[in-house]
Amino acid sequence: IPMNAPFFPTCQIGDFQVTALSDGDMSVSLDLLSGIAAADAAAIQRQAGMTEPGNIHINGYLIRGRGRTMLVDAGTGGLNNAGGQLKARLAASGVNHNDVDSVLLTHCHPDHIGGLLDAEGRPVFEHAKLFLHPLEASHWRDDDKLKKASAHGQRNFRLARQTLDAYAENVRFLSADNIAEGITPVWLPGHTPGHCGFRIDADERSLLIWGDIVHYPHIQTAQPAVTILFDADPAQAEDTRKRILAQAVRENLLIAGMHLGPRGFANIVRNDTGYAIAWPDELR
Repeated sequence: IPMNAPFFPTCQIGDFQVTALSDGDMSVSLDLLSGIAAADAAAIQRQAGMTEPGNIHINGYLIRGRGRTMLVDAGTGGLNNAGGQLKARLAASGVNHNDVDSVLLTHCHPDHIGGLLDAEGRPVFEHAKLFLHPLEASHWRDDDKLKKASAHGQRNFRLARQTLDAYAENVRFLSADNIAEGITPVWLPGHTPGHCGFRIDADERSLLIWGDIVHYPHIQTAQPAVTILFDADPAQAEDTRKRILAQAVRENLLIAGMHLGPRGFANIVRNDTGYAIAWPDELR
C-alpha cells in the first residue's frame, strides 16, 4: 500500500486481508421502512450519531491474499447521483481495476453493480470473473418479473441484464469450491432470491460479509422485524436477518456489510430487546 494512502478499515482473516472501500452515501428516506414509525427510526439514527438519518452508506470490500485480488460488489458507479467513490478508493488502496481477478456479487441491485460498467457500457474490471448465485441471475432474467416491476424496478432489471451481458463470457455461478480455499458463499435469500454473503474462515476468527442483511444497521439490529421497500420478499428477508444475527452472536463472527457504515466491520451483541452493533477495538 502506498505510504501516503488514506486509512481504510482493514482486517486480516488468515491469509486474506479484507479492506472496506466506501462508495459514499445514497440519499433515501426512512419512510421506506416497514414495521417502525419513521419518527422512531429517526430517533434511533440520531442516537447512533447519524446527522442525516435517512442516508444509507455504501461499501464494497477488497480481498487480497494467496495471489488473489477480489472485490465484493462494486458500488453505484455514480448512478442516480449516489456513491460512486469506490473506484477511486480502490486505486488509493494500491489496486488498479485491471488487477481485480474476481468480483463476487452479493446481488444485482444498482448500488452493488453500478460500478461494473463504464459510461459506454463496457466492463470496468475486464480481467475479472463475475461470481453470483444462479438464482440471482435467473431472477433478473425473468421476463414476467420485469413486466410486473415498476418503472424504477424495470430500470434495475435492464441494468442487471446489461451488466450480465457485458460480462457474459466471464460470468460464473457460485458453488462451494470455486472462489478460493477458505472463502465460501452463503445463501441469504429474501432481499433478493439469490442474495448471498461471503464467509472467510481462519483458525483464529471468521468474517461474514453479509451483503444487505441490514440497510440501517442500528435500526434493524435493534428491531430485526423492520424491513425495507427494496426487499423482494420481506418476510424471508426478516427470517434470514434474525437467523444470521443469532448466528453472528453464537459464533462471534466479525461482520462486514454493504450498508454497515464507513467503519466497515462490526460485531453483533445481544441486548435486552434485540441486538446491537459493537465496533471492534482495532477499528474504533
